[in-house]
Amino acid sequence: MIEIKNIKKSFGDKTVINGVSAILQSGKCNLIIGTSGSGKTVLMKCLVGLFEPDSGEIIYSGQSFTEMNQEDRKNLRQQIGMLFQGSALFDSMTVEQNIMFPLDMFTNKTYGEKLKRVNEVLDRVNLKDVNSKHPAELSGGMKKRVGIARAIVLNPKYLFCDEPNSGLDPQTSLLIDKLIKEITEEYSITTIVNTHDMNSVMEIGDHIIYMYQGIKEWEGNNKEIIFSKNDKLNKFIFASEFLQDAKDMRMLEAKGKIDNDRNMDELLK
Repeated sequence: MIEIKNIKKSFGDKTVINGVSAILQSGKCNLIIGTSGSGKTVLMKCLVGLFEPDSGEIIYSGQSFTEMNQEDRKNLRQQIGMLFQGSALFDSMTVEQNIMFPLDMFTNKTYGEKLKRVNEVLDRVNLKDVNSKHPAELSGGMKKRVGIARAIVLNPKYLFCDEPNSGLDPQTSLLIDKLIKEITEEYSITTIVNTHDMNSVMEIGDHIIYMYQGIKEWEGNNKEIIFSKNDKLNKFIFASEFLQDAKDMRMLEAKGKIDNDRNMDELLK
């Protein structure tokens, strides 16, 4: 679990994050959504220490990240996995070398132990016989899965995903979403996903934070978001007439179910 307490961040005279508080839960996919410039990326960078907040506190499982010294932060970062928007694989390294890189950096395991772990995570993301391939030989979806494998190779407690479906076709995006959700639940990871992909929101949005001009404008889950009465959120979600029509249909279906349940209750009295 990660607790955010009244985080504020400015650059010069521009306030980018203005008093955001939230609890990001373990075993769930916590999504941060919003338009470009809403502050969602800056918030994520504050959470991992790439930016220092001007005020407020970030707490990892009871430990104040904000007040930690550099050595303690380094130790904590070994519990953090990162899936970057462009996968950020090393072009000159093979898949095996890319995934083994965190093990080389942070462990004293033998080569055999590291190779075993690499093969375990490759199997977990449904990739086999790709150890010797280079990133240029992989499809976009395969690169993302290698990125996920590298992110979880150290058995992290926390997983940060920056636009994990960027550049992927809809079918591959669904596979990546499913994989992230499975891994999150299987290992009880606190997963934070920065996204504007509404398919991801509806598929894996266990906990959603909607950012607007640096403020937490709305908070809920993927079952609640479709019925939100927040105008700013609705304009963000239902940007097209097609999506608005879909919302209206969902609302009518829900109302019809409520009315049917009430009628059934009356008949059973």
